[in-house]
Amino acid sequence: MKAYLSVFPTGSRHTHHASAEIISVAARATYAGLPRWNKPYRELRRRGLFFCLDRLPPKRRLSNMIEQTDDLASNLGLAEPKLTCSIGIMAYNEEANIGRLLQALLEQQTSCCRIDEIIILASGCTDNTERIVSDFCDRDSRVKLLVQPRREGKASAINLFLRQARSDILVLESADTLPEPTTIDRLVEPLADPEVGMTGAHPVPVNDPYTFMGFVVNTLWEMHHQIANEHPKLGELTAFRRIFYRIPYDSAVDEANMEPLVRGQGYQLRYAAEALVHNRGAQTVSDFLKQRRRIYAGHLRMRREQGYTVATMNGGRVLMALVRCWRWDWRYVVWTPAMIALEMYGRYLGWVDYRRKRNHAVWDIAVTTKGGIK
Repeated sequence: MKAYLSVFPTGSRHTHHASAEIISVAARATYAGLPRWNKPYRELRRRGLFFCLDRLPPKRRLSNMIEQTDDLASNLGLAEPKLTCSIGIMAYNEEANIGRLLQALLEQQTSCCRIDEIIILASGCTDNTERIVSDFCDRDSRVKLLVQPRREGKASAINLFLRQARSDILVLESADTLPEPTTIDRLVEPLADPEVGMTGAHPVPVNDPYTFMGFVVNTLWEMHHQIANEHPKLGELTAFRRIFYRIPYDSAVDEANMEPLVRGQGYQLRYAAEALVHNRGAQTVSDFLKQRRRIYAGHLRMRREQGYTVATMNGGRVLMALVRCWRWDWRYVVWTPAMIALEMYGRYLGWVDYRRKRNHAVWDIAVTTKGGIK
């Protein structure tokens, strides 16, 4: 006996509110012989649809039937549409990691979103970055390479990406990071909520926590995680709606500059703690100070020009995050005071740069943060 499942709309204005998931749940309930007043059946009726199911052949698997309902719902336009996104990667001499990053993005496991394109902005590269990206362009049509002949700064490259990208949801990833297999899906998923305008991933450094600089980097990112859980502070890997078309061309803190552009239009920020992305922090004091002074100077300038203060500028939140991260371990007793002194000195240098109006748009590269991430 042939089995079939048919879905009939009882009111056209309700038709597109049903989803494949609800139809599948109702199919499971009917197959199990549940009465018509059970919850799945009532839910389907509430949404204005009902279905009829003939007797299935004894050897047909239930999963086949459920697959048929999902396909039918999709054909009728009832399945939930997937979010689509364009990924932008700003790269300057990233030959050590760009291949791993592109491979990881092409192998992403996605269920709620679809990656339409991956655009790499190569700015003044003098190594093999462009050649490696070109090889990926030949392998997958979604990968695209845009070249800036000279290095103009990350903000300039981002603005070029904003002009070239096609999707309504845009993802920015640092070229020296590496996402987990499901990171992009978990990062984009909160944007299904129309109230959310921007999301940020959870950076996890690969530095050895049993070296001093490794301890500093891991502790600071853990503090960042603690703060972002309550007051989103987004960086390294972000996703956002196409609701603005440029950021300040001389910005030194690009992700932070986007936050007021999103919140100013009434959207929420969301920290996607399960969207893990690996990075490498500074491995020398010199490189650490390069980063911290630039970031602090950028935050001070943004506070003056845009009237917006990022969550990590609040001393009380920083102190509470440090308390939450504390462990009774000799490293925390011995190295924490040195870490605090180093961070304060970096902020002092940033304050000096801010007062002197030093431009960090094209910043000095922290060499020890580069290299392939495994």
